[in-house]
Amino acid sequence: MDWLERMNGAIAYIEDNLDKDIDFEEAAKKACCSVYHFQRMFSFITDIALSEYIRRRRFTLAALELQNTEIRIIDLALKYGYDTNESFSRAFQKIHGVLPSLARNKGIHLKAYPRISFHMTIKGDVEMDYRIEEGISCKLFGKSIEVAYDEDKGYIDINDFVVQSWQNGLRQRIRDAAGYGPEGPQSEKLLGTALYGFKSDGSFKFMLTAECPETPIPETFEILEIPKSSWVVFSTSCGEDEELDTISKIWNRIPEWFQEVSYEHKPDVPELERCYRTDNGYLAEVWIPII
Repeated sequence: MDWLERMNGAIAYIEDNLDKDIDFEEAAKKACCSVYHFQRMFSFITDIALSEYIRRRRFTLAALELQNTEIRIIDLALKYGYDTNESFSRAFQKIHGVLPSLARNKGIHLKAYPRISFHMTIKGDVEMDYRIEEGISCKLFGKSIEVAYDEDKGYIDINDFVVQSWQNGLRQRIRDAAGYGPEGPQSEKLLGTALYGFKSDGSFKFMLTAECPETPIPETFEILEIPKSSWVVFSTSCGEDEELDTISKIWNRIPEWFQEVSYEHKPDVPELERCYRTDNGYLAEVWIPII
C-alpha cells in the first residue's frame, strides 16, 4: 500500500465518522504514522488544519440535512457533537454566515466544502538531506509536559514550555545533570526533544532531553528509554537561534520523502529532535522511527 492509499484510507475513516467521535489515533494508524505526524502532514499538504477540515465537513453535511430533511436543529447539534442549540448555531454561523434557523429558506447562500481526496504528486524543488540509521537505541532523561492540540492555535504548549525552560532554569538543570556545562554559542552539546505517548485525541508528551550520563540522575527528572529501532534522519544546517524554525521546516517536508519510499512510520516509538554545533553554526535533525 503506497503513501497516497494510506492517506486516502485515513480520510475515508474520518468521512465515515463525521457524525461520531473521531479517533485521531485510528486515523493516524491508517496513514501508518503517529497522530502528531499525521496532523502535520495533513496541514502541510492541504494548507488547513485537520480539525478545521473536520469542522467544515461536518457543517457542510449539516447544511445539506437542514435543506433536505425535517430534522430538528437540536438533534442536528447533538449528531455533530454539540451539547446545546446555541453552541451549534454559533459554529454554524461562523462557517456559513447565517444561523441554521435560516438555512431552510429558499435562495439562502451556504458554503460547501468537498471531501478531500489525495491524487496529487508532491514534487520538491529543493533537495532533502537524510540518512538511514539501523539498530539505534538510547536512554534519555529530562522533563516532559502533556501537549494538547488547540484548533485555532495549534500546539502552543510546546512554544510556551520551551520559552519557560529558559526563564526558569530548567534547561541548565538538565545540562548540569548531563554534564554538558553552561549553555551558550560555544556549547558542544545541546539539548534535544522527544515526542511520544500519542493518544487518540491528538495529545502527546513533549520532553526536553539529554542523554543519560553514567552518574545518577536526580529523581526530579524523568527517564525515557528509546528501544533499538531503524530511523530515517532528516538534517539541515542552520544559524544560531534558528534551530526551532529550522526543525519546523524539516517536519513540513517529511511527507515528500514518505511518498517516494516503501518505508512506513513505526508506531509506539518516540520521535526525536536533535541539534548539534558545527564549525559553521548548527545542524538540526529530526529522527523518525521506520519499518
